[in-house]
Amino acid sequence: MLRFASLQGKAYDTRLIDRLELKEGTPMPETPTAVPMKPAPQTRQRLGRLFELLEKKKSLLIVMQDNPDPDSIAAAVALRFLANARAKVACSIAHGGTVGRGENRALVRYLGLNLRLFSQIDLAKFDRIALVDTQPGTGNNSLPPEILPDIVIDHHPCRNLTRKTPLSDVRNRYGAVSTILLEYLIEADLHPEPPLATALLYGIRSDTQDLGMEAAKPDMDAIHVLFPLANKRMLSEIQRGRVSREYYQMLANALKNARVYTHAVITNLGPIPNPDMIAEVADLLLRDDEIDWALAYGLYEGRLLLSIRTSQADAHAEQVIRRMVARRGTGGGHASRAGGQIPLPDPSKSALAKLEKQLRSKFLKALNIDDRPPQKLIQI
Repeated sequence: MLRFASLQGKAYDTRLIDRLELKEGTPMPETPTAVPMKPAPQTRQRLGRLFELLEKKKSLLIVMQDNPDPDSIAAAVALRFLANARAKVACSIAHGGTVGRGENRALVRYLGLNLRLFSQIDLAKFDRIALVDTQPGTGNNSLPPEILPDIVIDHHPCRNLTRKTPLSDVRNRYGAVSTILLEYLIEADLHPEPPLATALLYGIRSDTQDLGMEAAKPDMDAIHVLFPLANKRMLSEIQRGRVSREYYQMLANALKNARVYTHAVITNLGPIPNPDMIAEVADLLLRDDEIDWALAYGLYEGRLLLSIRTSQADAHAEQVIRRMVARRGTGGGHASRAGGQIPLPDPSKSALAKLEKQLRSKFLKALNIDDRPPQKLIQI
Protein backbone atom coordinates (compact mmCIF):
# COMPACT_ATOMS: atom_id res chain seq x y z
CA MET A 1 0.00 0.00 0.00
CA LEU A 2 1.37 3.41 -0.94
CA ARG A 3 1.57 6.00 1.76
CA PHE A 4 2.43 9.62 2.30
CA ALA A 5 5.70 10.55 3.94
CA SER A 6 5.14 10.52 7.70
CA LEU A 7 6.71 13.43 9.54
CA GLN A 8 5.77 12.25 13.02
CA GLY A 9 8.72 12.52 15.33
CA LYS A 10 10.65 14.59 12.79
CA ALA A 11 12.08 17.87 14.07
CA TYR A 12 11.25 21.02 12.13
CA ASP A 13 13.78 23.73 11.46
CA THR A 14 11.52 26.59 12.45
CA ARG A 15 10.13 27.20 15.91
CA LEU A 16 7.09 28.77 14.29
CA ILE A 17 5.94 25.46 12.84
CA ASP A 18 6.47 23.81 16.22
CA ARG A 19 4.28 26.46 17.84
CA LEU A 20 1.52 25.63 15.37
CA GLU A 21 1.64 22.02 16.61
CA LEU A 22 1.96 20.24 13.30
CA LYS A 23 1.73 16.89 15.05
CA GLU A 24 -1.99 17.53 15.53
CA GLY A 25 -4.48 16.74 12.77
CA THR A 26 -4.64 13.60 10.71
CA PRO A 27 -1.24 11.88 10.44
CA MET A 28 -0.09 9.87 7.48
CA PRO A 29 -0.71 6.14 7.90
CA GLU A 30 2.39 4.27 9.06
CA THR A 31 3.44 1.36 6.87
CA PRO A 32 6.81 -0.31 6.28
CA THR A 33 6.75 0.49 2.57
CA ALA A 34 9.03 3.02 0.90
CA VAL A 35 8.00 6.65 0.65
CA PRO A 36 6.68 7.16 -2.93
CA MET A 37 7.08 10.95 -3.02
CA LYS A 38 9.59 13.28 -1.46
CA PRO A 39 8.75 16.99 -1.43
CA ALA A 40 11.16 19.33 -3.17
CA PRO A 41 13.82 20.88 -0.87
CA GLN A 42 12.18 24.32 -0.98
CA THR A 43 8.80 23.00 0.15
CA ARG A 44 9.60 23.01 3.89
CA GLN A 45 10.93 26.56 3.85
CA ARG A 46 7.93 27.84 1.92
CA LEU A 47 5.52 25.95 4.13
CA GLY A 48 7.12 27.63 7.13
CA ARG A 49 6.77 31.00 5.43
CA LEU A 50 3.10 30.26 4.69
CA PHE A 51 2.40 29.52 8.34
CA GLU A 52 4.33 32.61 9.34
CA LEU A 53 2.04 34.73 7.16
CA LEU A 54 -1.06 33.01 8.54
CA GLU A 55 -0.04 33.13 12.21
CA LYS A 56 -2.66 34.90 14.33
CA LYS A 57 -4.72 35.66 11.21
CA LYS A 58 -8.41 34.84 11.03
CA SER A 59 -9.25 34.84 7.33
CA LEU A 60 -7.71 33.98 3.98
CA LEU A 61 -9.16 34.72 0.55
CA ILE A 62 -8.04 32.19 -2.07
CA VAL A 63 -8.43 33.57 -5.60
CA MET A 64 -8.44 31.24 -8.58
CA GLN A 65 -8.46 31.93 -12.30
CA ASP A 66 -11.64 33.67 -13.43
CA ASN A 67 -12.74 30.51 -15.23
CA PRO A 68 -11.04 27.88 -13.06
CA ASP A 69 -9.96 24.51 -14.41
CA PRO A 70 -9.68 21.32 -12.30
CA ASP A 71 -6.08 22.04 -11.31
CA SER A 72 -7.01 25.51 -10.07
CA ILE A 73 -10.02 24.19 -8.15
CA ALA A 74 -8.12 21.30 -6.55
CA ALA A 75 -5.18 23.49 -5.55
CA ALA A 76 -7.48 26.05 -3.95
CA VAL A 77 -9.27 23.36 -1.93
CA ALA A 78 -5.94 21.88 -0.83
CA LEU A 79 -4.69 25.28 0.33
CA ARG A 80 -7.94 25.81 2.24
CA PHE A 81 -7.55 22.41 3.92
CA LEU A 82 -3.97 23.24 4.89
CA ALA A 83 -4.87 26.67 6.29
CA ASN A 84 -7.86 25.28 8.18
CA ALA A 85 -6.07 22.28 9.67
CA ARG A 86 -2.73 23.79 10.61
CA ALA A 87 -3.25 27.52 11.08
CA LYS A 88 -6.95 27.48 12.09
CA VAL A 89 -7.67 30.15 9.48
CA ALA A 90 -11.10 30.43 7.86
CA CYS A 91 -10.94 30.53 4.05
CA SER A 92 -13.12 31.62 1.15
CA ILE A 93 -12.49 30.54 -2.43
CA ALA A 94 -13.37 33.04 -5.15
CA HIS A 95 -13.23 33.49 -8.91
CA GLY A 96 -14.42 36.17 -11.30
CA GLY A 97 -15.96 34.21 -14.16
CA THR A 98 -17.79 30.94 -14.62
CA VAL A 99 -17.32 27.24 -14.07
CA GLY A 100 -18.61 26.23 -17.46
CA ARG A 101 -17.03 22.98 -18.58
CA GLY A 102 -19.08 19.90 -17.67
CA GLU A 103 -16.17 18.15 -15.93
CA ASN A 104 -15.39 21.25 -13.86
CA ARG A 105 -18.99 21.63 -12.71
CA ALA A 106 -19.08 17.95 -11.77
CA LEU A 107 -15.91 18.40 -9.70
CA VAL A 108 -17.35 21.41 -7.87
CA ARG A 109 -20.54 19.48 -7.09
CA TYR A 110 -18.62 16.46 -5.84
CA LEU A 111 -16.53 18.63 -3.52
CA GLY A 112 -19.61 20.47 -2.29
CA LEU A 113 -17.90 23.78 -2.91
CA ASN A 114 -19.53 27.11 -2.25
CA LEU A 115 -17.45 29.18 -4.63
CA ARG A 116 -17.87 32.93 -4.32
CA LEU A 117 -17.95 35.42 -7.16
CA PHE A 118 -15.17 37.95 -6.82
CA SER A 119 -17.60 40.80 -7.46
CA GLN A 120 -19.35 39.88 -4.20
CA ILE A 121 -16.15 39.89 -2.14
CA ASP A 122 -15.23 42.63 0.35
CA LEU A 123 -11.44 42.47 0.34
CA ALA A 124 -11.25 44.52 3.54
CA LYS A 125 -12.69 41.58 5.46
CA PHE A 126 -9.72 39.32 4.74
CA ASP A 127 -6.41 39.32 6.56
CA ARG A 128 -4.53 37.60 3.74
CA ILE A 129 -5.00 37.02 0.00
CA ALA A 130 -3.61 34.10 -1.99
CA LEU A 131 -3.55 33.41 -5.73
CA VAL A 132 -3.41 29.80 -6.94
CA ASP A 133 -2.75 28.71 -10.52
CA THR A 134 -2.53 32.35 -11.55
CA GLN A 135 -0.39 35.40 -10.84
CA PRO A 136 -0.72 39.18 -10.50
CA GLY A 137 -1.05 40.98 -13.81
CA THR A 138 -1.86 37.93 -15.94
CA GLY A 139 -5.36 39.16 -16.80
CA ASN A 140 -6.99 35.80 -16.02
CA ASN A 141 -7.95 36.64 -12.44
CA SER A 142 -10.06 39.42 -10.95
CA LEU A 143 -7.69 40.71 -8.27
CA PRO A 144 -7.38 44.48 -8.86
CA PRO A 145 -3.95 45.46 -10.21
CA GLU A 146 -3.31 47.83 -7.31
CA ILE A 147 -3.59 44.99 -4.79
CA LEU A 148 -0.58 42.73 -4.33
CA PRO A 149 -1.46 39.31 -2.88
CA ASP A 150 0.39 37.89 0.11
CA ILE A 151 0.75 34.41 -1.35
CA VAL A 152 1.19 33.14 -4.92
CA ILE A 153 1.41 29.43 -5.75
CA ASP A 154 1.59 28.67 -9.45
CA HIS A 155 3.32 26.66 -12.19
CA HIS A 156 3.35 29.20 -15.02
CA PRO A 157 6.42 31.33 -15.84
CA CYS A 158 7.07 33.76 -12.99
CA ARG A 159 5.94 37.36 -13.41
CA ASN A 160 7.81 40.39 -12.09
CA LEU A 161 4.96 41.36 -9.77
CA THR A 162 4.94 37.87 -8.29
CA ARG A 163 8.51 38.28 -7.09
CA LYS A 164 7.39 41.20 -4.93
CA THR A 165 4.90 39.14 -2.92
CA PRO A 166 5.76 38.00 0.64
CA LEU A 167 5.49 34.34 -0.45
CA SER A 168 5.81 33.17 -4.04
CA ASP A 169 6.16 29.51 -4.92
CA VAL A 170 6.26 29.32 -8.71
CA ARG A 171 7.54 26.06 -10.21
CA ASN A 172 7.10 26.28 -13.97
CA ARG A 173 8.67 22.89 -14.58
CA TYR A 174 5.77 21.25 -12.71
CA GLY A 175 2.82 20.12 -14.77
CA ALA A 176 0.22 21.11 -12.17
CA VAL A 177 -0.21 23.33 -9.12
CA SER A 178 -1.98 20.40 -7.46
CA THR A 179 1.40 18.64 -7.29
CA ILE A 180 2.91 21.59 -5.40
CA LEU A 181 0.02 21.63 -2.93
CA LEU A 182 0.31 17.87 -2.43
CA GLU A 183 3.94 18.41 -1.42
CA TYR A 184 2.74 20.99 1.11
CA LEU A 185 0.29 18.47 2.56
CA ILE A 186 2.96 15.79 2.78
CA GLU A 187 5.40 18.18 4.46
CA ALA A 188 2.67 19.23 6.91
CA ASP A 189 1.82 15.58 7.64
CA LEU A 190 -1.77 15.98 6.47
CA HIS A 191 -3.78 13.15 4.95
CA PRO A 192 -6.42 14.20 2.38
CA GLU A 193 -9.73 12.40 2.47
CA PRO A 194 -10.97 10.80 -0.79
CA PRO A 195 -12.76 13.92 -2.13
CA LEU A 196 -9.61 16.06 -1.95
CA ALA A 197 -7.38 13.22 -3.16
CA THR A 198 -9.74 12.70 -6.11
CA ALA A 199 -9.70 16.41 -6.95
CA LEU A 200 -5.90 16.63 -6.79
CA LEU A 201 -5.55 13.51 -8.92
CA TYR A 202 -7.95 14.84 -11.54
CA GLY A 203 -6.28 18.26 -11.45
CA ILE A 204 -2.90 16.74 -12.27
CA ARG A 205 -4.24 14.35 -14.90
CA SER A 206 -6.24 17.05 -16.70
CA ASP A 207 -3.47 19.67 -16.71
CA THR A 208 -0.86 17.19 -17.97
CA GLN A 209 -3.26 15.24 -20.21
CA ASP A 210 -2.66 12.06 -18.22
CA LEU A 211 1.06 12.84 -17.85
CA GLY A 212 1.46 13.03 -21.61
CA MET A 213 2.17 16.76 -21.79
CA GLU A 214 4.60 18.86 -19.74
CA ALA A 215 4.58 16.48 -16.79
CA ALA A 216 7.60 16.30 -14.48
CA LYS A 217 8.71 13.55 -12.13
CA PRO A 218 6.92 15.16 -9.15
CA ASP A 219 3.64 14.97 -11.10
CA MET A 220 4.21 11.29 -11.80
CA ASP A 221 5.06 10.62 -8.16
CA ALA A 222 1.93 12.51 -7.10
CA ILE A 223 -0.24 10.28 -9.29
CA HIS A 224 1.18 7.20 -7.54
CA VAL A 225 0.43 8.72 -4.15
CA LEU A 226 -3.09 9.91 -4.92
CA PHE A 227 -4.51 7.06 -6.98
CA PRO A 228 -4.97 4.62 -4.04
CA LEU A 229 -6.68 7.40 -2.04
CA ALA A 230 -9.07 8.62 -4.74
CA ASN A 231 -12.69 7.67 -5.31
CA LYS A 232 -12.46 5.88 -8.66
CA ARG A 233 -16.20 5.88 -9.33
CA MET A 234 -16.44 9.64 -8.77
CA LEU A 235 -13.33 10.19 -10.87
CA SER A 236 -15.08 8.45 -13.76
CA GLU A 237 -18.25 10.49 -13.27
CA ILE A 238 -16.30 13.76 -13.18
CA GLN A 239 -14.52 12.90 -16.41
CA ARG A 240 -17.91 12.30 -18.06
CA GLY A 241 -19.50 15.51 -16.79
CA ARG A 242 -22.83 16.18 -18.48
CA VAL A 243 -23.30 19.14 -20.81
CA SER A 244 -26.19 21.33 -21.93
CA ARG A 245 -27.74 21.40 -25.39
CA GLU A 246 -26.04 24.71 -26.19
CA TYR A 247 -22.70 22.91 -25.86
CA TYR A 248 -23.41 21.04 -29.08
CA GLN A 249 -24.42 24.22 -30.87
CA MET A 250 -21.17 25.93 -29.85
CA LEU A 251 -19.24 22.87 -31.00
CA ALA A 252 -21.08 22.83 -34.33
CA ASN A 253 -20.32 26.53 -34.88
CA ALA A 254 -16.65 25.99 -34.07
CA LEU A 255 -16.29 23.12 -36.52
CA LYS A 256 -18.20 24.94 -39.23
CA ASN A 257 -15.95 28.01 -38.90
CA ALA A 258 -12.66 26.09 -38.65
CA ARG A 259 -10.14 26.87 -41.38
CA VAL A 260 -6.92 24.96 -42.11
CA TYR A 261 -3.67 26.71 -43.00
CA THR A 262 -1.11 24.01 -43.86
CA HIS A 263 -0.48 22.41 -40.43
CA ALA A 264 -2.52 24.91 -38.36
CA VAL A 265 -6.23 25.34 -37.80
CA ILE A 266 -8.08 28.47 -36.69
CA THR A 267 -11.70 28.81 -35.64
CA ASN A 268 -14.02 31.51 -34.37
CA LEU A 269 -16.73 30.46 -31.92
CA GLY A 270 -18.41 33.86 -32.04
CA PRO A 271 -20.33 35.09 -28.96
CA ILE A 272 -20.40 32.34 -26.33
CA PRO A 273 -22.00 31.92 -22.88
CA ASN A 274 -19.25 29.56 -21.69
CA PRO A 275 -15.62 30.76 -21.99
CA ASP A 276 -14.29 27.29 -21.11
CA MET A 277 -15.51 26.15 -24.50
CA ILE A 278 -12.69 27.98 -26.27
CA ALA A 279 -9.95 25.87 -24.70
CA GLU A 280 -12.03 22.73 -25.11
CA VAL A 281 -12.39 23.36 -28.85
CA ALA A 282 -8.66 24.07 -29.20
CA ASP A 283 -7.91 20.74 -27.51
CA LEU A 284 -10.32 18.97 -29.85
CA LEU A 285 -8.93 20.51 -33.03
CA LEU A 286 -5.39 19.51 -32.12
CA ARG A 287 -6.45 15.87 -32.37
CA ASP A 288 -6.54 16.18 -36.18
CA ASP A 289 -3.67 13.98 -37.37
CA GLU A 290 -2.58 16.58 -39.93
CA ILE A 291 -2.56 19.50 -37.49
CA ASP A 292 0.05 20.52 -34.93
CA TRP A 293 -1.19 24.04 -34.07
CA ALA A 294 -4.72 25.09 -33.13
CA LEU A 295 -6.14 28.54 -32.38
CA ALA A 296 -9.68 29.04 -31.10
CA TYR A 297 -11.24 32.32 -30.07
CA GLY A 298 -14.62 33.72 -29.10
CA LEU A 299 -16.43 36.71 -27.64
CA TYR A 300 -17.35 36.78 -23.97
CA GLU A 301 -18.45 39.80 -21.90
CA GLY A 302 -16.79 42.44 -24.06
CA ARG A 303 -13.53 40.57 -24.56
CA LEU A 304 -12.01 38.41 -27.25
CA LEU A 305 -10.70 35.26 -25.57
CA LEU A 306 -8.06 33.14 -27.29
CA SER A 307 -6.66 29.67 -26.73
CA ILE A 308 -3.66 28.08 -28.46
CA ARG A 309 -2.62 24.43 -28.46
CA THR A 310 0.35 22.74 -30.14
CA SER A 311 1.80 19.26 -30.33
CA GLN A 312 5.24 20.39 -31.51
CA ALA A 313 7.92 19.33 -29.04
CA ASP A 314 10.04 22.48 -29.36
CA ALA A 315 7.15 24.97 -29.49
CA HIS A 316 6.55 28.02 -27.31
CA ALA A 317 2.82 28.67 -27.31
CA GLU A 318 3.13 31.19 -24.49
CA GLN A 319 5.47 33.33 -26.62
CA VAL A 320 3.13 33.14 -29.59
CA ILE A 321 0.12 34.32 -27.58
CA ARG A 322 2.05 37.22 -26.09
CA ARG A 323 3.10 38.40 -29.54
CA MET A 324 -0.48 38.18 -30.68
CA VAL A 325 -2.06 40.16 -27.86
CA ALA A 326 0.97 42.48 -27.51
CA ARG A 327 -0.07 45.63 -25.65
CA ARG A 328 -3.76 45.24 -26.39
CA GLY A 329 -4.41 42.59 -23.77
CA THR A 330 -2.81 39.89 -21.66
CA GLY A 331 -1.65 36.37 -22.34
CA GLY A 332 0.51 33.55 -21.09
CA GLY A 333 0.70 29.83 -20.51
CA HIS A 334 3.05 26.97 -21.24
CA ALA A 335 5.10 25.66 -24.14
CA SER A 336 2.26 23.54 -25.51
CA ARG A 337 -0.80 25.56 -24.47
CA ALA A 338 -1.57 29.19 -23.83
CA GLY A 339 -4.42 31.63 -23.54
CA GLY A 340 -5.06 35.33 -23.81
CA GLN A 341 -7.69 38.03 -23.86
CA ILE A 342 -8.18 41.40 -25.51
CA PRO A 343 -10.75 43.96 -24.32
CA LEU A 344 -13.03 45.25 -27.09
CA PRO A 345 -13.72 48.97 -26.64
CA ASP A 346 -15.25 48.97 -30.13
CA PRO A 347 -17.52 45.92 -30.56
CA SER A 348 -18.58 46.81 -34.10
CA LYS A 349 -18.36 44.14 -36.80
CA SER A 350 -15.81 46.12 -38.80
CA ALA A 351 -13.50 46.62 -35.78
CA LEU A 352 -13.80 42.97 -34.82
CA ALA A 353 -13.09 41.81 -38.38
CA LYS A 354 -9.96 43.98 -38.47
CA LEU A 355 -8.75 42.60 -35.14
CA GLU A 356 -9.37 39.02 -36.24
CA LYS A 357 -7.36 39.58 -39.42
CA GLN A 358 -4.45 41.04 -37.44
CA LEU A 359 -4.46 38.18 -34.94
CA ARG A 360 -4.61 35.57 -37.68
CA SER A 361 -1.71 37.22 -39.49
CA LYS A 362 0.43 37.33 -36.33
CA PHE A 363 -0.39 33.72 -35.49
CA LEU A 364 0.52 32.41 -38.95
CA LYS A 365 3.63 34.58 -39.13
CA ALA A 366 4.87 33.15 -35.83
CA LEU A 367 4.48 29.67 -37.36
CA ASN A 368 6.10 30.64 -40.68
CA ILE A 369 2.88 29.86 -42.55
CA ASP A 370 1.70 31.89 -45.54
CA ASP A 371 -1.61 33.67 -45.03
CA ARG A 372 -3.03 32.18 -48.21
CA PRO A 373 -6.69 31.17 -48.74
CA PRO A 374 -7.39 28.33 -46.29
CA GLN A 375 -9.35 25.11 -46.59
CA LYS A 376 -12.47 24.31 -44.61
CA LEU A 377 -11.93 21.71 -41.94
CA ILE A 378 -15.27 20.11 -42.69
CA GLN A 379 -17.56 20.47 -45.69
CA ILE A 380 -21.03 21.68 -44.68
